[in-house]
Amino acid sequence: MAAKKKSKKSKKAKSRVKAKKPAVKKTKAKKKVVAKKAAKKPAAKSAAKKKPAKKRVAKPTMKAPAAPVTLPGEERIGIVTHYFNHLSVAIVQLETGTLRSGDTLHIKGHTSDFRQSVASMEVDHAHVDEARAGQSVGLRVNEHAREHDVVYKVTRP
Repeated sequence: MAAKKKSKKSKKAKSRVKAKKPAVKKTKAKKKVVAKKAAKKPAAKSAAKKKPAKKRVAKPTMKAPAAPVTLPGEERIGIVTHYFNHLSVAIVQLETGTLRSGDTLHIKGHTSDFRQSVASMEVDHAHVDEARAGQSVGLRVNEHAREHDVVYKVTRP
């Protein structure tokens, strides 16, 4: 009988060994991302009355700034195109008339407004006593002049 008991135990041991399964790696299942559907708007809004289309009205275009008013006894002769700060020299593009040494100028701009007489004048790095319309002239100035400042020639004091 002892032999029978051993065989039963060995069968149970074998059956236990067979019952074990080899280790299997578990993989995580990928989750599906489901997009939410947009909520529908209530039907009452879609049934609202539509307004008639507005007529487009032409907007007024920006007008050029008004030309500066010339004072009596002055005539506009040009504008400042450049200013050399370290030399105190303004480059003036003459539009009309002539400019001579000794003439009195009135330079007026957004932040500058002063009068002075012409003491030193150059055209193409050469000292001149007279300049005509169409020339660019370098003038030594007493105060700071800025680009786009208007230059007037004072005809009467």
